[in-house]
Amino acid sequence: MHTNIKRKYYFISKFDTNNLAKQDSKTIIIYRNYQNKKLDISSILKIKKLCKQKNIKFFLSNNIKLAIKLDLDGVYLPSFNNNMNHLSYSCKKKFEIIGSAHNLKEIRTKELQKVNKIFLSSIFKKNKNYLGINKFKLLSNLTKKKIVALGGISIKNKKMINILNVKYFAGISFFE
Repeated sequence: MHTNIKRKYYFISKFDTNNLAKQDSKTIIIYRNYQNKKLDISSILKIKKLCKQKNIKFFLSNNIKLAIKLDLDGVYLPSFNNNMNHLSYSCKKKFEIIGSAHNLKEIRTKELQKVNKIFLSSIFKKNKNYLGINKFKLLSNLTKKKIVALGGISIKNKKMINILNVKYFAGISFFE
């Protein structure tokens, strides 16, 4: 079956050489570590170096100042981040801002934050943010931003993404 997937977003919370080495250039790494309040800069720099060697884009979650300072490819703004301060920052032209949403209100917030892509979740994972296929399609039609499918994506249900007409998906367990 032909696939229309352009990019895959892989959420990581620690530096793991073996797992990162398996990724191809269509994968974008997003480092998010919500367990520790203090970011491990040395791990971030190691991930950046490995990503650069493999021609993989690297994003940092929820810290736009540090992402700009470390010259990363972009930043990921989680759904709980409603801050607009980053709009006054200057960053390089290719720096990308992406963010997640679970409902229409959060989609509108991400549009105001001027994100390039919106991660809409959860499409398959039955958690408190579960959307399912129909609600996912409905919400994705309410914005002109590019949509990234997120939540419970596996090898088994990856084909379902093609019928949703999305070109991007994100996950954790899919890549491990």
